[in-house]
Amino acid sequence: MLLELKKQWLGGLLLLVNGLVFADQSEPRDNEPAELELIEVTAQRVANMQPASTYATSVTRLRFDPQIDIQARGLPEGQADVSFRGGLFENTGFKLGAITIFDPQTGHYSAELPIDPDMLTAPALVTDSKNAINAFNASLASLNYGYTNIETGGSARIGLGTDNLRFVSGRFSNSRQVSGQRTAGLSLAAAASSGDGTLPYGDHEFKRFTGHFQLLDDGQESNVIIGYQDKFFGWPGAYTGFSSLPETDHIKQGLLVMDHRRTSSDGWWQLAGAYRWLDDDYDFDRRTVDTGGPGSFEHETRSLSIGLDGASLAGGTDWAYTVMLAADRLVRSTDLTNGNFNSRTYLGIGIAPAWQWVLNSGAELRIQAGVRADISNRDENAVMPLGSISWNRPTGDGNQTFSLDIARSSQLPGYTALNSRPAGLFGGNPDLGREFANTLTLSHDLSMGAWHTRAALFIRRDDDLVDWTYQQGAPFARQANPVDIDVTGAELLVEWQSGSWHVTGGYTFLDKDADYGDALVDASYYALNFARHRATLALSYRPTSQLEFRLDNEFRQQQENPLRTSDRRAWLSSFSAGWKLPIDTGLRLDLVADNLTDSDFEEFPGTPAYGRQLSVALNLDW
Repeated sequence: MLLELKKQWLGGLLLLVNGLVFADQSEPRDNEPAELELIEVTAQRVANMQPASTYATSVTRLRFDPQIDIQARGLPEGQADVSFRGGLFENTGFKLGAITIFDPQTGHYSAELPIDPDMLTAPALVTDSKNAINAFNASLASLNYGYTNIETGGSARIGLGTDNLRFVSGRFSNSRQVSGQRTAGLSLAAAASSGDGTLPYGDHEFKRFTGHFQLLDDGQESNVIIGYQDKFFGWPGAYTGFSSLPETDHIKQGLLVMDHRRTSSDGWWQLAGAYRWLDDDYDFDRRTVDTGGPGSFEHETRSLSIGLDGASLAGGTDWAYTVMLAADRLVRSTDLTNGNFNSRTYLGIGIAPAWQWVLNSGAELRIQAGVRADISNRDENAVMPLGSISWNRPTGDGNQTFSLDIARSSQLPGYTALNSRPAGLFGGNPDLGREFANTLTLSHDLSMGAWHTRAALFIRRDDDLVDWTYQQGAPFARQANPVDIDVTGAELLVEWQSGSWHVTGGYTFLDKDADYGDALVDASYYALNFARHRATLALSYRPTSQLEFRLDNEFRQQQENPLRTSDRRAWLSSFSAGWKLPIDTGLRLDLVADNLTDSDFEEFPGTPAYGRQLSVALNLDW
């Protein structure tokens, strides 16, 4: 299979080279607009923006994404791992402006953003060499969020659902001109939710508060975000995979982000700082809660980061650069006590010049090469190359692009893997080191009118990837082990929008060959818990200005895993119907259903699926 894909890539590369060689004579770009911005498609590719089970979070709008795989324990807004191209939960980063928000304890909490999602733009999925330049401690992909412009107005949402579900959320915003072109805005949001869940011991209680201050001026933008959340949820076998254990996780988190961006005719730069704290109280048996006995795991982490991103045009060359410095600390822990250190500092530096030529035919050739350095006071340092070549030409009412991309990136394991005791429910390893990902990608993008398609073939080599594994005969001996994996994959994305319809479909194929060395491994909880075939279909239909229907679907065939007790094939679906009242009041009534097919598919082996959830909500916008 790998050889066949390499042949296909070689054929595609020859077509690209043929187009370049026989194109009209080219000449360097002269006084053309610089391609300085990080260009990624940020259109929403998921139909349902609201869940049936609680209020919306950043994870809600990633469910059913064609390229992002969400694996949830219970309701996704409780806890969900975010993976890309078969990677692990720690391989995808979350970036706000110029700063990456990460959790030093475990990547399970990386997606925990205590921010009203309406305060952020739809995320740009950044991959391959662009991720290598811009990411921080995220070896495969980053979800880059911007800040929405604050406008005077607000919204409120209140809902009820099955299993004693109750939720409410609200946002109030005000913006005014303070001088000249300068405007200042303030937005405040709050949300709360509780319910019994679709299984016994599947209850939750969430609270979130967010404040956003914004200052806009000619070519300048400043944002300050303050967020806090308190999340308690229970789910049988959430992390252990044993449904007989009534597990709970209680997370308290605070976040402060300050960001400033300036744009000029020859480039842009963005400077940001962030402070994050997280208090986690996990119990694998809620009957032991607050006893201090077996089953109780409590941790507290702090992190402080400062980052700079930018791009500038100098001497006919586009220079992209990024710098991020971070320091974290494991303040206290009941169980993460076996490692070699409880604090760490990180430094990431990336720089990549690019050159672009406009051909006489109107096509453009762009070549970028660069280097990334990842430095830590506790681990080996790494200097890694990256590069890409792309050829773009107009197609009448659109354009098409061929790209060949190569990147090497790295990241470091979290404290749960490093500092857990070597034997027990979560067996750690203090000798785990830096993880590397080496990726080669050939892609083709085509836009024509209402259509957009993207196809990609890739191979990746993961070196020393930290996985959690299982050995037969030792049911409570989950172990953190390094693994080398060869990954082969293909992606296809199709989008179409016309009139009252918006349709997005995607397909991903993955194949893996893993080598755990001398480790005794019978099953993998994460690295080998992937969909060999995954297809998504999102449909939005608005027959009238007052009525709207949304449907998300996911079809998947999971890799075989001896720990999974459900079928490895699944059809997951989410549906909503919205009706706007005929009178001009801003009122809308929503009916939402998650897991419409009531699938029992175990997203994590042994962890029970979240059942069908129904809710109805009343919305008011002003």
